[in-house]
Amino acid sequence: MVSIRPDEISSIIRQQIESYDKQVQVSNVGTVLQVGDGTARIYGLEQAMAGELLEFEDGTVGIALNLEEDNVGAVLMGDGFGIQEGSTVKATGKIAQIPVGDAMIGRVVDALGRPLDGKGAINTTETRLVESPAPGIVSRKSVCEPLQTGITAIDAMIPVGRGQRELIIGDRQTGKTSVAVDTIINQKSEDVVCVYVAIGQKASTVAQVVDTLASKGAMDYTIVVAANANDPATTPWSFMTT
Repeated sequence: MVSIRPDEISSIIRQQIESYDKQVQVSNVGTVLQVGDGTARIYGLEQAMAGELLEFEDGTVGIALNLEEDNVGAVLMGDGFGIQEGSTVKATGKIAQIPVGDAMIGRVVDALGRPLDGKGAINTTETRLVESPAPGIVSRKSVCEPLQTGITAIDAMIPVGRGQRELIIGDRQTGKTSVAVDTIINQKSEDVVCVYVAIGQKASTVAQVVDTLASKGAMDYTIVVAANANDPATTPWSFMTT
């Protein structure tokens, strides 16, 4: 029988006490009462904030929208097929926000800034709230520099300035996307960051645009944000609130 000395036992106990580290985490957890049509009713999230991100049991992300007396209404940023009545929901304590910064350049992301291009996570520490007020007229820089689209007819007849809004109207298959893509490609040496937002388009169409931009070297200064036609109906909602 192996004998253990008392000083060895006390030394082991002392080491375990010194290395003991217990952290207490408090989570705000609720239960799904009803789910359907891209929305969910949740009971038990009394401390949820308006616009707070909620994490469902299957990993789907939702946004708290209606804060009622006895339940919380949330919109689902996913298909929600794995959510059932009685499933648990955890409040993240974070208001709906998206990552921002130079790391976003050259990436294809969804409405919440999550990567869709298979190039891994976006390494950025800065974020911006989804529901952020637009800067006022006074704080904006005045429109004093032209933006060349690269299309002679447009540049000759319709002057477009940097920071100015321009609307392209036309029926289907009339070349609206071609005008936008050509304008982005023409900014290669103009020190301009371009953001191409595709709402309700087929994933194949978005892939073709990304391939065209990449072949011309335009993805080096372009961000593509996509809410494809097969995405849940609540996904384009985040674009309209931004």
